[in-house]
Amino acid sequence: MTSSTVAPNVRGVMAPGRRRVFSMCGMCSVRCPIEVTVENGRVVWIQGNAGDAAMGESLCAKGAAALSFEYDDERPQTPLIRTGPRGSGHWRRASWDEALDYIADRLRETIEEFGGRGIALSDRGGPFTDLTRTFVRALGSPNYCDHDAACGSNAHHAARSLYGCGRTAITFDIANCRHLVLYGRNVTESFKVAEAKEFMTALARGMKCTYIDPRASITACKATRYWQVRPNSDYALNLALIHEVLRTGVYDQAFVARFVSGMDYLREAVKEATPEWQEMHTGIPADELRAFVAEIAKDAPRVIFHPGWMVARHRQSFYVSRTALILNALFGAIEVEGGCILAKSPEDVCAKGLRKLADRVPAVTAPRADGAGTTHPQWDPASGMVHQLYRAMASGEPYGIGAYFVYRHDPLTALPDAEAIKQAWEKLKLLVAIDVRYSETAWHADVILPEATYLERANILAQNAGARPSFSMRDQAIAPRFDSRPAWWIFREILRRVGDPAHAEALDFETIEELWDYQLEGTGVTVAQLRERGIVSLAPSAVITPRDELSFKTPSGKIEIESETLEKAGIPSLAPFKAPAAATGNRFYLLFGRVGVQAHGQWLNDPLLNEVAPEQVLWIHPSRAGPLGIADGDEVEIGGGGRYRAFIKARLTEWIHPDAVFMLHGYGATVPLATRACGLGVADQRLQHGKLYDFDPAGGGNNLTETIVTVVRKGA
Repeated sequence: MTSSTVAPNVRGVMAPGRRRVFSMCGMCSVRCPIEVTVENGRVVWIQGNAGDAAMGESLCAKGAAALSFEYDDERPQTPLIRTGPRGSGHWRRASWDEALDYIADRLRETIEEFGGRGIALSDRGGPFTDLTRTFVRALGSPNYCDHDAACGSNAHHAARSLYGCGRTAITFDIANCRHLVLYGRNVTESFKVAEAKEFMTALARGMKCTYIDPRASITACKATRYWQVRPNSDYALNLALIHEVLRTGVYDQAFVARFVSGMDYLREAVKEATPEWQEMHTGIPADELRAFVAEIAKDAPRVIFHPGWMVARHRQSFYVSRTALILNALFGAIEVEGGCILAKSPEDVCAKGLRKLADRVPAVTAPRADGAGTTHPQWDPASGMVHQLYRAMASGEPYGIGAYFVYRHDPLTALPDAEAIKQAWEKLKLLVAIDVRYSETAWHADVILPEATYLERANILAQNAGARPSFSMRDQAIAPRFDSRPAWWIFREILRRVGDPAHAEALDFETIEELWDYQLEGTGVTVAQLRERGIVSLAPSAVITPRDELSFKTPSGKIEIESETLEKAGIPSLAPFKAPAAATGNRFYLLFGRVGVQAHGQWLNDPLLNEVAPEQVLWIHPSRAGPLGIADGDEVEIGGGGRYRAFIKARLTEWIHPDAVFMLHGYGATVPLATRACGLGVADQRLQHGKLYDFDPAGGGNNLTETIVTVVRKGA
């Protein structure tokens, strides 16, 4: 926090004129529970909600920068309607009535030409998507997508294919783990506060950590073992790990016999994947791999092979996540203390869950434009695949998309190949951005609708599955500073204007409290209870299912190594490893990541976070830089095969694999009204030329780390 911030006198006791609001942070997509102190209508202090034992009063740098974000004027202050070409920056201010009527008119045009299915929406995902899914469904469209094509879709679909549940339905008991294995999951920089605290505490009490990544992050520096694998080779490593586990017989044979199917298939798939074979591909010595397996076997079942968070990397990333989850199963690390615990719903603990807004709307029978669940049966239709939505926009196949809403995420920053995205958008009648800032996407929209910031708005209630399921609240702390509105109000007003009464009924609530009462009906939990604590847990402690009652949501009720869904889609349950092409000369694989002050593209224009922003440099190994005449600190030109080329300073370090270069993500903004971020640094996503429609066929994630860039010394 800044030195001028005033803190509460004593926790639990508010000074006169102050009040406490329990809410949920909005400075990144983690959404940590927070406690906000308000004095005379102004936020004066924010800290973690101590009611969440794992969180405590802690807050990260992004959360602490919320006040500088809230009281900064560089954000949309009123609805804006575009008056010039997309991206030209020509806008006119509009009232909410005018902007919403403008949107409704174009929605009616879209419905007349394409039907309701010609409308689409994508958002950040997370606990509030019942609202956005309901909005799209009320308009008669199946085309809701989250952003996970550039994030966790490979891990999500890997978990579904094995366990019958998605990635968020698997939690990790790091606090009691003996050995944690991370495949580029950078828990100390791209982090959840509670998880990072658990990780550091566990290390201090003796937990071992093996970190696998071509680049050494801060998490690698905290680990007890760091393996610098060749870029995009980690699937070979996992195949060899399974080979060695089966060869030595150190797996939990009783658990496997009872809960796992497809072991013969697994043995056949890994029979040639010896430790020596993987060494040729990954660079990890065979003897080190054998020693690792022996070590893990001693620590099992309190071991975790983490399937990843952001795993939109290469065309076999799905199999990296899938084999990591298989390793958890082999060691019996499922539903045990210190291992993987399946998330529990309210119903699993004899409670009632929140009523869904989507249940107020008839189901949509039209097929999805992205093919999720139909032409791509292995993809979850509840999440969708946004890059295939763009393909439909561009091609008109399987049908046309005329209107597109982008809510609280920025495809032009988060997804690869901005030029291809813009080309797809040119076919639209309407592009609406609903956001709290001037994002790259908003700058190319037809209409910008300013959402109130997370301190200025309330959201629908969140239902959190986990080892201990709960409900949580984001409550409004202060009045909006500008002419902005909460999302539930915005979507309600659009539906009211489209004309069909059935549309309006879906979100026809006059107040957020009325909406909350609908969600809470029958749960036994009240709005007052949530406002008092921010979180209401539905179980007194973590719930671990007894082995006698354990089953999985697959057709067989077991962990399915050989997946019928994958095989029907023409995708092998475990494909042979395909070695990536060599990157030689001035060609490198492009890797990207972040540090603890970064949150996607949102952070860099924040006054405080901009002040502490790290310098964006290009990590390059000395053995590759030398022949190119590049010295530490030299400015180099980097290009990705398209028109975009940029200059960046070289950082020579052995902590990057020689085949790769690395830069921080979130730079290279072009919106002039975001004055602190505009023009600062290089946009890695614009170097990912041709990668919008290049994806892992099994999991759907973009092949972002297969991007090849060229690097030359400036002036060479």
